[in-house]
Amino acid sequence: MMASTVQAPVRPSPPDREAPMRRRIIMTTGLAALAAPTVHAQGAWPSRPLRVIIPYTPGGATDAMARLAAQKLGEGLGQTVVVENRPGGNGVIGTQAVLQAPADGYTILGSASTHVLQHLVLKAPGYDPIADFQPIARTGRAPALLVMDPKRPQRSLAEVVAAAKADPRAWSFATSSLGASGHLAAVAFNQATGAGIEIIPYRGTAPALVDVQAGNIQLLFDSAAALLPTVRSGNVRALAITARVRSALAPEVPTAIEQGLPGSEFASWYGVWAARGMAQDQVERMNAIIQAGLREPATSQRLAGLALEAITESIAETNRYIAADVEKNAALLRSPTSSRNSRCAPACR
Repeated sequence: MMASTVQAPVRPSPPDREAPMRRRIIMTTGLAALAAPTVHAQGAWPSRPLRVIIPYTPGGATDAMARLAAQKLGEGLGQTVVVENRPGGNGVIGTQAVLQAPADGYTILGSASTHVLQHLVLKAPGYDPIADFQPIARTGRAPALLVMDPKRPQRSLAEVVAAAKADPRAWSFATSSLGASGHLAAVAFNQATGAGIEIIPYRGTAPALVDVQAGNIQLLFDSAAALLPTVRSGNVRALAITARVRSALAPEVPTAIEQGLPGSEFASWYGVWAARGMAQDQVERMNAIIQAGLREPATSQRLAGLALEAITESIAETNRYIAADVEKNAALLRSPTSSRNSRCAPACR
């Protein structure tokens, strides 16, 4: 008799209720891994403090406007923004520091209109301010003011011109840097009057102003925003403002135009730049933050009280303005008058 084998009944396995969940987890994890680089790149910046490098000494309008931009960026990005002043070389030292830093959105330049003209006034700055830098935003502007050593008796442009022609060696212009609006105004002044006054660049407004107050330099064209406080203190005398009309903040100061110098309209403007290569979305985000901050009524009022006008414009508008500004000033800076008797003060080195 054949033995029979009785097989135990086969019971079906209990349903794996967690399998669909595991599949979903695996699929989700895989998709996340594929998307992770993009999400990280967009969300991580800024993950550490930013730097704004100012290539001039503290105390001038360039410094004030760059610090204002840094403040607005810090508020808008929710990150610390450190400001560093690195003067020297007519702005070259600080500007090169920005260019040498990684173009990763953490180091930007806070400068003035002089930046875009450096290739026209310096023999070898080591960079092209147009090709190597991306404008982030222009932030403000102010007309230039002409001030002088208050110990001198002259009280009008005509008197200064007459005295300078009589004794050229007794007169000199200070300028915060080559290519600045004050430098342009001084060159135009010499062209219009034939005075031929020597132009001496400094490492910023503050040291130039100190020398004017001390009587070492007789004349200084610079931003009204930077000079008006010293005018009000009586430490320098205001002779003219390079605007179409008189300023409401200093109505007693006549314009250069009404004193016989037509076309004497020069304004300093300020802005922030990134080295080329910074991500465009970072540049656009910073532009939007700065514009929003400058549109705040309290900010506009504060700037107006300092003879500054806020500028709010897109990156495309800034690029168009800079192209026109460079073209307009190139002929003036290339004229013989711009380099005549020019030398560098010890403080500009």
